[in-house]
Amino acid sequence: MGFKDKVTAILRRLVRTKSLDLYSAKSTDEEDGNVPGRLPKCLTTLDLVSLGVGSCMGTGMYVVSGLVARAMAGPGVILSFTIAALASILSGVCYGEFGVRVPKTTGSAYMYSYVTVGEFTAFIIGWNLILEYLIGTAAGASALSSCFDSLFRNKISTFMRDNVGEFGIHTKSYPDLVALVIAVIMTLIVAAGVKKSVVFNNALNVINMAVWVFILVAGFFFIKGDNWTEDGFLPFGFSGVMTGAATCFYAFIGFDIIATTGEESKNPSRSIPLAIMLSLLICLVGYVSVSFVLTLGVPYYDISSESPLMDMFVQNNAEPGKYVVAIGSIAGLTVSLLGSLFPMPRVIYAMATDGLLFRFLGNINVVTNTPAVATIIAGFLAAIMALLVSLGDLIEMMSIGTLLAYTLVSMCVLILRYQPHVELQVSINTGLAYDTLDNEDDDEISAPPANESTISTADPTTQGSTLQEAGPEQLLPKLDAQGTPIHSSKPKYGAVGEETDDEFRTYSQWNFYLSRAKQLTYCYADIVRVKLGLPETTALPTAATGRSVTLSTLFMFIVLFLMCTLIVQAQRFISDWWAVIFMIILFVLLLGNIINIIRLPQNPERLKFMAPCVPFLPMCAMFVNIYLMHKLSYLTWIRFAIWLIAGLLIYFGYGIWNSSIETRFHDTTRKDGKDGKEAILMDTNDVNMSTAPVLIPAHSASEPLKPEDSIPAPASSSDEFETP
Repeated sequence: MGFKDKVTAILRRLVRTKSLDLYSAKSTDEEDGNVPGRLPKCLTTLDLVSLGVGSCMGTGMYVVSGLVARAMAGPGVILSFTIAALASILSGVCYGEFGVRVPKTTGSAYMYSYVTVGEFTAFIIGWNLILEYLIGTAAGASALSSCFDSLFRNKISTFMRDNVGEFGIHTKSYPDLVALVIAVIMTLIVAAGVKKSVVFNNALNVINMAVWVFILVAGFFFIKGDNWTEDGFLPFGFSGVMTGAATCFYAFIGFDIIATTGEESKNPSRSIPLAIMLSLLICLVGYVSVSFVLTLGVPYYDISSESPLMDMFVQNNAEPGKYVVAIGSIAGLTVSLLGSLFPMPRVIYAMATDGLLFRFLGNINVVTNTPAVATIIAGFLAAIMALLVSLGDLIEMMSIGTLLAYTLVSMCVLILRYQPHVELQVSINTGLAYDTLDNEDDDEISAPPANESTISTADPTTQGSTLQEAGPEQLLPKLDAQGTPIHSSKPKYGAVGEETDDEFRTYSQWNFYLSRAKQLTYCYADIVRVKLGLPETTALPTAATGRSVTLSTLFMFIVLFLMCTLIVQAQRFISDWWAVIFMIILFVLLLGNIINIIRLPQNPERLKFMAPCVPFLPMCAMFVNIYLMHKLSYLTWIRFAIWLIAGLLIYFGYGIWNSSIETRFHDTTRKDGKDGKEAILMDTNDVNMSTAPVLIPAHSASEPLKPEDSIPAPASSSDEFETP
């Protein structure tokens, strides 16, 4: 095999996707919900909202608000939370569509991307999700430690500094043994198989919400307008607001945990996107209201960076109130800590069973029915981080990993919207012959046969003359009873693993009039669209247009990254001639990519929830996330780079060669070829092929394969072919 062939083989491995059926073939324990984070199909939308709010509201309300107000934005922390919420909502919408596309998976973005986009992207997302949950656990333990320290009037931290000592710069000022103990205890509880019940989670959220109302009511008695006018509303400038927004993004991390409930939700296609949006909006209202009271009740430079709300009552001579806040703080931080600790073993377990991480991490303990090894190793690593790293550094490092994961999710949604068929990626990425998936149920999805399609898939730029010559009647698309264009014989074409469900269709008694109006609209809109260089509404994407969007999206990521680097890191040079020219070049390249994408047809079928304004919304999400990443400190980037390099070493040194797909699609050799040469036999387990498989004799790369060299395989109903 030549160098070119080796490179091609590696590239195919990077973009190979996993069959959705393999996720339903997990162990019995996992299917029965006997691992952390798995519940029966009993979760309602309200339960998911409670889960999302509980995972977000703890550390964000009781720690991040004071940290950002004191050191980064002052009273402008309100704007920081609002901007961070906008970035989270953009990413949340993309997460919602991802969850609807692959509702039967049991993990979040890692499994979504593995099924739909490719292995390398899935590994990067999964590796960053591990970082998110790992640091979330450490930050939750550290925040609880600060809460207890504040309750005892800082006696714990004083004792540790006086008797144990302090660390140097860029580390925690003292070894936080309390945080270490908290993390270890929580880890052992999870490893022992004690599950977080919905009732327990909801009860703690009720306590947290009650304390939130108490803070708002009591805080209005502490309001002083001078706290906003003394140094101005933005004492650190708008740059400080954006820096604070990058850190405030941490406060909204947790909604992706909702996406891990695909099989536990009663109606995941509806519940997951709705719960994500509602939880983010509730958190935004909570953070803005608390920041309003906090910055008006205490001067921003006197706000405690570790326990701001409890300290607010102390500074306003209402010390008994801090004990009420402490109850809510402990409840909220406990839910937030568990919200990070419970999904972490699930992601590690999923990646280990897929072969991308060391397989011993996927071992299930026979006593507890949990991935105890993964839980203990990750939990103790989080405990060490809680011991040594300050809460502020933990929050920043968690934000950068999650921002990258959310950026990749936005890119995936943009790419998938322009693919001809989501499951077609299985054949393209693995290089196997493919026509249609083998579905037992007629309700399952399949690509429409080319000879039956009545819809044009040609390049939109070549269709103008045809449209102008045709009259309105010839341009009328075929509509169903509801006036929706019929693009295939299967509903919800483009959703992976979703069962047929007509709930999203709206029936009314004036459908006939609506249908005629739609016909006329589609007719004349197509003429206008083609004259503008846009695709027809009836045009379908092809493999070529799908690849074009993929390349444009990857190039767009590079351009946006360079633009944000220039805007943030080289801000002092932004008015220089070379910076202006460079920015113009980048803007032209970005505009060219956008034009190229909007000229190509999208997959026209509809899911129960779809991100609106594609491709612009995912583009905005990418830009905001990348910009916020650049607002984080250099030290955070260095730490993140070390984490990412470690992940790449694991993947290219172990995961790419031990992937479950690699072992399922391995090559074996035998000397039974018709010409006496070695014949290659591919294990095609779990792959549905459109044509009868053949045994292909091995030839050199330069020797063309002749038709008579193919040896028909023996007829068999099995997907695995053995040597005669």
